[in-house]
Amino acid sequence: MKQQTARNRLTSRDQSRGFTLIEIMITVAIIGVLAAIAIPSYQDYVRRGYVVDGTNGLSTMRADMERYFQDNRTYEKVSATVLPPCHADLDESKRKFGNFVVSCAGAAGLKPTQFTLTATGSGPANGVIYTITELNVRATTGMPSAWSGWTTSCTTSWIVKKGQAC
Repeated sequence: MKQQTARNRLTSRDQSRGFTLIEIMITVAIIGVLAAIAIPSYQDYVRRGYVVDGTNGLSTMRADMERYFQDNRTYEKVSATVLPPCHADLDESKRKFGNFVVSCAGAAGLKPTQFTLTATGSGPANGVIYTITELNVRATTGMPSAWSGWTTSCTTSWIVKKGQAC
C-alpha cells in the first residue's frame, strides 16, 4: 500500500469541505421561488377557512328559523318567552360563528313570512358580508379590498374562493 504525503492528504481534505458560494445562491433562489408561490396560495387557503364560518352560521340560523316557523307559523316573536332564533333580545354568543355574527334585518319586528339573515365578518374576515333569505336567496354584499382576486359582490350566491364567478 502506497502512503500519501502530508501535502496530498491536506489538499484532498480541503477540496471536499463545505459548499461553494454558487451552490448556496442556487439553494436560496429555489427557496425564494417556492416561497413566492406557496405564501399567496396559503393565504387564500386560510381565507377560505374564514368564510366557511359565515356560510355555516347562515345555514344553521336559516334551519333554526325554519324550525321556528314550523312550530309557530310565523317568523315574528310569538310571546315574551318564545323568540325567533336571531331575535335582538337573544345573547349575541348564540349568533356568533367563528369570526362572524349573524343578525336579522329588523330582528325586533320580523315580518310574519319573511326574513333576511346577514353574517358580518370581524377580525381576519373583517369586511366580508353574506346574506340569505327565507327563499334561500344567497348574496355576497361585501368582500375586503385586500383580498385581491376575490369577487367583491354577487346577488345570486356566496363567494367562497378566489376567482369564483358570480
